[in-house]
Amino acid sequence: MPRFLIERTVGTLTPEQIEAGSRRSIEVLSGMSDVVWIRSYYSDAEGKIYCEYEAPNMEAIREHARRAGLPVDRILEVSLELSPAMFR
Repeated sequence: MPRFLIERTVGTLTPEQIEAGSRRSIEVLSGMSDVVWIRSYYSDAEGKIYCEYEAPNMEAIREHARRAGLPVDRILEVSLELSPAMFR
């Protein structure tokens, strides 16, 4: 399944706001069997969240964000995953 990176501008968030958004995301995902949240990273300094998802296409990512009330600035499809282990 294709993998995507999502950039979201969210500003400064409290731990409670991060938890609430995460729980909304999980709730929406329970009804979308074709979209999988892998992990996310929050940068307080940038006011952004960077998320990794698997989904059949970008439209499914956008639909998840719409249902969960999450912003989407940019979606990038991953062409190749790299890790240090590949080069040892």
